[in-house]
Amino acid sequence: MPEQLSMRRIVLLAALALAGAVLAAGCGSSGGTPAASTGTTTSVASQPATTTTSSTSTSTTATATTSATTTTTTTTTTAASSGEPPCRAAALALSFLGQQGGMGHGEIGFVLKNTSSVSCRTYGYPGIQFLDQSGHPLPTIPHHTTSDFFGSSTEVPLVIAPGGSASFRLDVGHGVATSAGCATAYALQVIPPNDTATLRTSIPNGAYECRDANVSPLRAGASAYP
Repeated sequence: MPEQLSMRRIVLLAALALAGAVLAAGCGSSGGTPAASTGTTTSVASQPATTTTSSTSTSTTATATTSATTTTTTTTTTAASSGEPPCRAAALALSFLGQQGGMGHGEIGFVLKNTSSVSCRTYGYPGIQFLDQSGHPLPTIPHHTTSDFFGSSTEVPLVIAPGGSASFRLDVGHGVATSAGCATAYALQVIPPNDTATLRTSIPNGAYECRDANVSPLRAGASAYP
């Protein structure tokens, strides 16, 4: 009997020892799983942070480049639009060149001289007004034309240097003064192209005019009056 009791105690102690070992192994396995899960979550969260920073840097660089390009284009456009100023009456002198006639037509030549210290630009036809011996306006009807009784003239842009000149001619009805409206003009008043101010010059010994006058475009030098 004592031997049987002793064997039972040994078996019971062994069983208790085995159960304790199993419980200890189960606790160790449960603690390892949350640690691995925490490590995976940290790694995934770091990726979006890196991507956002890179996108912001690229957008800022593109904006700065566009702004610099716009400023350069505006400056270039402004510089290209500069040039010689228009020829104004204040910087011009009007003179009579001469006159000749034939077959009922009179040709009268005039010149505009640049009296300033800088070049100026002009183009087209001057405005005209005949004046009588007292300086009063006479009936004047100008007709702009590139072809008249005395030849042809071409409209060309001109740049007149300081001291340089441009000329034009008038083709008028030539004959004695009559009651039909013809009279003798002793002076001419002129408005340069692209201006409102006037210039005037005398016509020595007068010139016959009959209201209508063909006006040639401005040409370089005295070439408008052969």
